[in-house]
Amino acid sequence: MTEIQFARGLTEDAIPEVRLTRSRTGDSGTATFYFEKPKALSNEQNGEVTGMYMIDEEGELVTKDVNAKFINGRPEAIEATYIMKSKDEWERFMRFMERYAEDHDLGFSKS
Repeated sequence: MTEIQFARGLTEDAIPEVRLTRSRTGDSGTATFYFEKPKALSNEQNGEVTGMYMIDEEGELVTKDVNAKFINGRPEAIEATYIMKSKDEWERFMRFMERYAEDHDLGFSKS
């Protein structure tokens, strides 16, 4: 099963909006994730966000670039950025996203 966690062992149920950018050479890229009303920020989870962990059969991709978004003092969303610095990292990330999309019945659109 492919999953995303913000604290080890706690699978995030909210499905993110993901925006991808890639360098012209294809050697690097950035994925920006936006989770609206994530479980990780709910009262039951006590807000313990230690990073974003993308876990699949190949292992784990990790970013510590994770920020909570607050509206009227209440946590409403999480934005996370994952940077890929090589073609291999880009390809590994895309394999994760294909599995994640398949496991969660998501589509892909170019805009």
